[in-house]
Parts: sequence; structure tokens; C-alpha cells
Amino acid sequence: MGSFFAGIKAGTLSGIVYVGAIAIFSVLLLYALKQDVIGVISQLNPTLCPQTPTVNGSAEDCFSSLVAVDVPFNAFVGFFIALLYAGIFGLYYDSFPGKGPTMKGVVIAAVVGFSLVFFGFGGYMFNAASAAATIAVIVPMTLAFGYLLGRLYKKYTRVVTFSSQDDVLLKILVDGRDVTGKTRTFASTSNHKLRAEVSDDASFKEWAATGGLSLEDQRSFDTVMEVNGDGTLLAKVGRKY
Repeated sequence: MGSFFAGIKAGTLSGIVYVGAIAIFSVLLLYALKQDVIGVISQLNPTLCPQTPTVNGSAEDCFSSLVAVDVPFNAFVGFFIALLYAGIFGLYYDSFPGKGPTMKGVVIAAVVGFSLVFFGFGGYMFNAASAAATIAVIVPMTLAFGYLLGRLYKKYTRVVTFSSQDDVLLKILVDGRDVTGKTRTFASTSNHKLRAEVSDDASFKEWAATGGLSLEDQRSFDTVMEVNGDGTLLAKVGRKY
């Protein structure tokens, strides 16, 4: 359990910073190795991008198009890839590998970085020098993205621990999922359906909420929980006989 929308919120800012930094680095790299880039462009598209200017254009024109069009397009697509993974990260945060938001963020960031490079949106690697430079820069950028994503996700979410006086007699369901004895993450200021599922020989007594939790009706086995801060929720139960 986690929050898809909290992941999207965290991924929006961290994703903009991440792909923006990659785009800026890509432009600097292309200009630093401009002659090599023009040579590669001319070899790949000798007709459209010849070394010697023609009526149809030149390699210089293709280079300008690469910087002005291709780099922003890659950044645009890269941002939505990062945003998609951020949403998945938020949704499955509690079951994600890693301890704490920072490590979990780094794990998903590694997946994002690999995906960007694999699909060709993680920079330009047209020769050995560009490949080495891109890898040397994108790795720390990816780690920074993971750190920022994890910290922002923690800012936008709250942690709730659920416990039952007797796990056999009573189970706690939140939005239809069993969270008895578990700690789960929710978006801040979010509402969730709370239900106590009791055995035939038991009766529900009340909810005991602490911290930033508030309940619509603490004596109802079926109610609504509002999460405004970290907290704990205890379900009290007793036997009928």
C-alpha cells in the first residue's frame, strides 16, 4: 500500500530537476564535441546532412536541429518516463526494496536511469568520449534524483501503524485490504474506508487513534479514517461469551 498521487507529486519536481539536468549536460556535451557530432551526423545522413552546404541544408543545420529539437524532445519523453515510475514507486512504496525513503528512492531511480539509457533518452553516446562522459555524469544525477524523490515522497505522505487487541478475533481492513499488525503509508490529508472484521464469537468495541489520525465515528466498526499526520490505530475487541 502507498500513494500513487504522492508519488506523482514527488516525481514532478524531482523529475523536472533530473531530466532538466540531463538536457543541459547533453547540450554542453554536444557543443564540446561539436566537430565529432557533425562528423557522425554526416555519416549517418550524407544526403540530408552533407559536410558541404547544399540547397537542402548541411551538417551544421542538422546539428542545430539536434540541439533545438531532439534534446527538448528527449527531455519531454524522459520526464514522463520518470513520472510514470514515480507513480509506481508511490503506489507500491511499502513493498519496495530498501529501508527508508532515500534507499527506496535510489532503487527506483536506478530503474529510471537504466530505462532512459536503454531507450535512448538518457544522453548522447556517439563515441567513446561521449559515452564515458555521459555515464560519469548520469550516475550521480540518477542518485540525486532518487534521493530527492524519496525525500519529497516522505514529505507528502504519513505513516500509520495498525494493531488489534486480538489478531484472531479482529482484522483491520483499510480500503478493503488487511493491514492488521502492519505499518502503511498514506498521502497526507487523505481519507480511507476503515472496517473491523470480527469473528462470530467476538464483538467490536471501539477504535483508539493517536497522532494525526481522526475518525468519523470511533465506535463504529465501519467508518472513515482521515490521515493528517503519522499515527497509530488500535482496534479494541472482546468475546461475546
